[in-house]
Amino acid sequence: MKKKFLLYGFLCLLLTLLPLLPAKWMKQQPKPEEKPEQAEEVTETEMPADEKYYHVLDTETGEILKVSVKEYLIGAVGAEMPVTFEEEALKAQAVAAHTYAERQAELSDRRPELKGADFSDDASQYQAFYTKDELERLYNDKFEEYYEKLENIVDAVSDEIIVYQDKPIIAAFHAMSGGKTEAAKNVWGDEVAYLQSVESKADEEAPQFEQQVSYTPEQVKEMLTASRDGLFLGTDIPHWFGEPEYSEAGTVMQIAAGTSIFTGQELRNIFGLRSAVFSIEYEDEKFIFTTKGYGHDVGMSQYGANAMAREGADYKKILAYYYPETELKKI
Repeated sequence: MKKKFLLYGFLCLLLTLLPLLPAKWMKQQPKPEEKPEQAEEVTETEMPADEKYYHVLDTETGEILKVSVKEYLIGAVGAEMPVTFEEEALKAQAVAAHTYAERQAELSDRRPELKGADFSDDASQYQAFYTKDELERLYNDKFEEYYEKLENIVDAVSDEIIVYQDKPIIAAFHAMSGGKTEAAKNVWGDEVAYLQSVESKADEEAPQFEQQVSYTPEQVKEMLTASRDGLFLGTDIPHWFGEPEYSEAGTVMQIAAGTSIFTGQELRNIFGLRSAVFSIEYEDEKFIFTTKGYGHDVGMSQYGANAMAREGADYKKILAYYYPETELKKI
């Protein structure tokens, strides 16, 4: 009788402890009659397409962001072009941004500072990019309206890029030209068939098309001598700069400064000018630099594209105009 009582007590204790045992010990095997449900056959066309991502280095945090093509294009267009521009101009910008990203992503020689990313959000080196949170801060109470506009723009053209001989082009763009865009050869030294000079007269009506900045002789001397070893300017201050040589588009190709020769792009960087389309005058004991346009002047002018869109041109016509000899390709 005592043995029966002890056995009964042990069984009760075991039943009490079973719920406390590790789950992996309690895993039940399927019953013999249970069979896995037969999966429905899915054809290749019915399977969802793999979403493509870009890896973007956030220069502020050092983090590499994994963003979808759609998210990247929305952020790139929002960062590079005013959202209040015409829809067809924004579409042209979206296709240019997509082309840029595809070309960068295809490059095999990654720059070490990218830490394995395709590109960064540093606008001075790569295409600018804003995250959704950054766009929300930028647009403030207009965020929902503007984000929806960008989303619709990107959805309309997200499967297209610009190609030349079936390769993504260097989709260069700038805010506004000096009235005529510049050939890549005159800015970067290399001939590019589709980056040639074209008329962009509408840019002359853009806000802040012509700007001035002035420096004292002391400032000019300090900046020039810091940029070029052995430079001697002399005592004839009003004639420190010689007569510039201009391209047909108005870019300063070269100009003498004292005993040295500079390109317009070099002086643009040294003096923080808006463009290399500039003139220099000496008045009231100051050097006055007058610039036209804004940016490197190569490829698509954003204000020019907006003017074309206002006049009825669609994004395809805009892109064909600023990137001659190219074509659109669906990807």
